[in-house]
Amino acid sequence: MKRRRKKSNRNILSGIIFILIVLALAFCGTNLRTETLSQTHNSDTKAAPAINTSSELTVHFIDVGQGDSTLIQIGGHFMLIDAGDNSKGTALQLYLQKQGVEKLDYLILTHPDADHIGGADVIITKFEVGQILMPDYPADTRTYNDVLDAMKQKQMQYIIPAAGNTYMLGDACTAEDPADGTPSTKGSASFTILAPLASYDNANDSSIALLLTHGQNRFLFTGDCEETAEADIVNSGQDIHANVYQAGHHGSRTASSQLFMDAVAPEYAVISCGEDNSYGHPHAEVLNRFRSLGIKVFRTDEQGTVTATSDGTRITWNCAPSDTWKAGEPGGKK
Repeated sequence: MKRRRKKSNRNILSGIIFILIVLALAFCGTNLRTETLSQTHNSDTKAAPAINTSSELTVHFIDVGQGDSTLIQIGGHFMLIDAGDNSKGTALQLYLQKQGVEKLDYLILTHPDADHIGGADVIITKFEVGQILMPDYPADTRTYNDVLDAMKQKQMQYIIPAAGNTYMLGDACTAEDPADGTPSTKGSASFTILAPLASYDNANDSSIALLLTHGQNRFLFTGDCEETAEADIVNSGQDIHANVYQAGHHGSRTASSQLFMDAVAPEYAVISCGEDNSYGHPHAEVLNRFRSLGIKVFRTDEQGTVTATSDGTRITWNCAPSDTWKAGEPGGKK
């Protein structure tokens, strides 16, 4: 009888131990599953945003009539060079919004002439702007003061860039070049300030000039630089060869000198000017020079907004080059 009771007690004890083990395993499993789900949820909600590694860059030579404004975009990053005249601010704002612009990494105002900075007060007011670059050449004009007032309202100050300064645009994503294993930057472009190189007594030669580089492709912008500033750039020894050249001073005879064009040696030139403008831009001398050098020409006065898209190797356009070679009317102001 005692032996049966001992055996029964052992069976009961074993059963209790078994039940405790099962409960313990179940509890641990529940905690493990809960922790795993929690980790998965946290991983989803805290995931780093994807980096835009697109290597495509688009340059918009915007039709703003007799003036200049160029939008450059790569991935979700944008910069604007000049902003047309006072009457173009709202139209330029709408164009930028249509391209998805919410923030400009850079706003570059090459010089204080109204046909380059007139719409800048609207742009500064309506968009977030990272940095504003301007030359050290102030102007005593209402247009210039409007730009300064807009900056003051946004608690911003402009930067006077120095020749040789280089700025990045886009999401720099470092990867190995499959050809030789060296690091390469993808999804980004850079631009280098070329001028002004001296203090000049006129606004045009005081223009900021810059070279935009994207892979193997190079785009040159010189504002309204004239022959004196062009010669200084060439004589500085900087490498200014470019695939695309935005014709200086809207195709005026005062710019795009033979010396300068020999150094740049572009395949394409883009002339930003207004249809039937009073200056007679582009001048016949410049068009003849481009034609003799085999440069393909695009014109906003004939073709509207012109866009060039670079993949780092090739450049494609939204239209064919102009084939009219038509100069502005004789008797233009400059």
